[in-house]
Amino acid sequence: MFTVSEDERAAICRTYEESGEWAAVAELRRYFSIEDNQSALYAVRSILRWRPASVPPSSLGG
Repeated sequence: MFTVSEDERAAICRTYEESGEWAAVAELRRYFSIEDNQSALYAVRSILRWRPASVPPSSLGG
């Protein structure tokens, strides 16, 4: 398990959009030591599906 920062996520997503899935795997490996292709591909696909958590209404000051 590892934690991906928003900057890392943005770089991986941008690489995916510009160059495809395997390029995004290579970008992921710039940040994390994941040797297994299947694990790295699974991680990229998971990162691509992430969406920001919604802010609960009570946190908006209202």
